[in-house]
Amino acid sequence: MGNTLFLAASATAAATADPARLIAAAIIGLVVLLVLIIGIKLHAILAILISASVIGVIAGMEPAAIISSIGDGIGNTLRGIALLVGLGSMFGAILEISGGAQRIALTLVNKFGENKAAWALGITGLVIAMPVFFDAGLIILIPLALTLAKNTKKSTLFYVIPLLAGLAVGHAFIPPTPGPILVANLLGVDLGYVIGIGLICGTVAMILGGPVWGKYIGTKIFVPLPTNIAEMEDYDESKLPKFGTVVGIIFIPLFLILLKTVSGVVPAMAAIAPVLAFFGEPFVALTVSTLVAMFILGIRHGYSREELEKVMTKSLEPTGMILLVTACGGVLRYVLQNSGLGDVIGQFVADSALPMVVVAFIISALVRISVGSSTVAMTMAAGIVAAMPAISGFSPIHLACITAAIAGGATVCSHFNDSGFWLVKSLLQIDEKTTLKSWTMMETIVGGSGFVVALLISVIVK
Repeated sequence: MGNTLFLAASATAAATADPARLIAAAIIGLVVLLVLIIGIKLHAILAILISASVIGVIAGMEPAAIISSIGDGIGNTLRGIALLVGLGSMFGAILEISGGAQRIALTLVNKFGENKAAWALGITGLVIAMPVFFDAGLIILIPLALTLAKNTKKSTLFYVIPLLAGLAVGHAFIPPTPGPILVANLLGVDLGYVIGIGLICGTVAMILGGPVWGKYIGTKIFVPLPTNIAEMEDYDESKLPKFGTVVGIIFIPLFLILLKTVSGVVPAMAAIAPVLAFFGEPFVALTVSTLVAMFILGIRHGYSREELEKVMTKSLEPTGMILLVTACGGVLRYVLQNSGLGDVIGQFVADSALPMVVVAFIISALVRISVGSSTVAMTMAAGIVAAMPAISGFSPIHLACITAAIAGGATVCSHFNDSGFWLVKSLLQIDEKTTLKSWTMMETIVGGSGFVVALLISVIVK
């Protein structure tokens, strides 16, 4: 009864609130957010909570309504993603300690040959970034890219840029990485569609931002090997798991999620659809893949249950911040929605005649450029877009295209306020100007091309 009354009050507020006041609330809230993060260097979690509260107060929401919106945002958002982030972290940790990531990279490089090794590194980065966080994947795989540069006497950018492009794509476009799962949950779209569209957009983005851009910039700018390259150890291939085994385990969750989606639209699979729906639920699919990885890549690879437990527990340490930042994106969504601002923004979009895919990309890109964090950009953009009433009228494929557009916007224009910028700069031991020309341009090509493909698909399926 209490929830019904609250929703009715929210609907009334949405209908009677002054649009000018709501827009002013949004602008002031965004300014507050930027000042807190960029100027005061306040943590993104606190900054988002404060800015959401400022939006609510200026928009005229009652204090109880603001508190309720914050609670709903945190609870409903974490309910859909907390398990997935935790399971993904444990799965990635097992893949890391077993040498599975190195096995994929080495096998693909050997198959493609030294002349096309850049393509192998791009594919490797894309596959590995789905279960492994971007930073971890880069640190695991960059020795191979640098070794190739050492053997061929080419600029390190020739090999590192394709690897970075693959990692960026896997990190932003394709579940079970947390970003697209969060956006999909907020928009209410089946992950099977997100995986399908993400693979199409991500593959094009990886090719253009990886091997194509890497070859160009690697030819234009010669970056020598870092001084610590001699300290890097060669991989002992005899101790690594088999390629087919690693790839098969990585694709278990993708396969199960896609089966669930297909069974829901193919009449011939109706009899087994309930079973596939259960195993295709993202947290069930990730649980299955994690258990398989524990046994095949862990226990059969020589690790005891106690060692695996320690590795998996340690892998959960960085997930707290990811979950809280993600939850704050949900807070922003509910404040915007319950204040009536979502209706105002939605009407503005309708009047402007801009496709929702374009609007989603612009919002995400603006936050990315301003704040730096791709996670914050995706959570804020998804929250704003999800608050628009028009979202409920889009098809699953169109919603998946919007998800990819948000991922693209959250990838472009990495610069001085992004931790990834400084990580790449330090690992390659290059100056800021070179990092802007290589890394920042690569990120922009990846995000921009992924968005363009998503836009084209959304136009075709409309």
